[in-house]
Amino acid sequence: MGCWSLADRVSGLRPTAVNRILQQVRQLEGEGRSLVSLMRGQPDTPTPTHIVEAAIRALRQGRTGYPDNRGEPDLRRAVAEKLRRDQGLAYDPDREILITDGATLGVCAALGALVQPRGDVMLPDPIYDAYAAPIALWGGQVAPVPARVRAGRFTLDRRGFEDSWRTSPAPILVNTPWNPVGTVLSREELVDLMGFAAEHDCPVISDEIYESLVYDGRRHVSPAAVSAVARERTIVVNSLSKTYAMTGWRVGYCAGPEEIIRAMLLVLQQSSRGPATFVQDAAACALNSEQDCLRRMAAEYQARRDRVVERLRGIPGVEPMVPEGGLFVMVDIRGLGKSSEEVCHFLMRAAGVVVLHGAAYGPGGEGTLRVSFAAGGETLERGLDRLREGLTRLANGARLQSS
Repeated sequence: MGCWSLADRVSGLRPTAVNRILQQVRQLEGEGRSLVSLMRGQPDTPTPTHIVEAAIRALRQGRTGYPDNRGEPDLRRAVAEKLRRDQGLAYDPDREILITDGATLGVCAALGALVQPRGDVMLPDPIYDAYAAPIALWGGQVAPVPARVRAGRFTLDRRGFEDSWRTSPAPILVNTPWNPVGTVLSREELVDLMGFAAEHDCPVISDEIYESLVYDGRRHVSPAAVSAVARERTIVVNSLSKTYAMTGWRVGYCAGPEEIIRAMLLVLQQSSRGPATFVQDAAACALNSEQDCLRRMAAEYQARRDRVVERLRGIPGVEPMVPEGGLFVMVDIRGLGKSSEEVCHFLMRAAGVVVLHGAAYGPGGEGTLRVSFAAGGETLERGLDRLREGLTRLANGARLQSS
């Protein structure tokens, strides 16, 4: 028996659903099984060449020392200009912008600055499951806000927030486009949300990592852009991971009122000194350069989305839900009469395709599967072949234990 006495807070932490499934995948592959993954949200498009070249130039110029903990000035100015250009939002790059090691650390720093001991954080249900761990780590607890499905679309409304609210101030954490369900919150929906936040004095953390991947002519709207009042209670969290296919570069940013950014910097300094300087130079290049690459990527992923929806239609008891943004199609499998985790397990072992069960994202996701189209080409086609075959077998009465 070891001599370690672990902190109680660790008992509340769990691996993310992706990491739990990856353990099973490695085990099966170790047994010689062939699997196709339609699970992760990692774009398979390469980082644009001009961004890579900017990092190489910075390295050759010796940009390898400690960064400014707030973020390099050029990148903070680039972020401020990007928010002005895209959302009409004005932030002081010296006082209201913070550069982080990806959006994950941005969310964690925001929660660290806001969460009270045993205090609530309001989270839509279903939602990206990795949010629960930092809430627990900072001593908070999740107050779920149930989503409703209307016309094949997950939605939030004022009533749901009212029913879930217990005490103030309770931070609200949302993402739009909404992972995993693909809803792009409209301005009207955000007005409703921010009205509730103002009435109950709730700060809002807005994770906008999928902002450039919106489809069918829609436009991403930040909660901070709804009104001047909304801006003053919103922390915008974003990264370059999905937008510029820079998942491994680990660079993101936050924007908000000076007081909260100053507090978040104090939190961030306990775990990070910020991304490498040459990475920040490349990120500034990405934000300042021509944005044609974003339009090309969005068009490619919309085509993939359409392919997934097309291939999964017509299976009895199965209905793909068309996402408005993001990298995932939620597939309604309630008609199969089986739990989403059981179906996920069957598909991996019997059909050789890896997807995520919707219940991993909260009770509101039960009865769905999350299918990623971040990978395209042959991987997507082989995965869809296997997925359709496996779901068809279940629709025709295949027994789950046959896996």
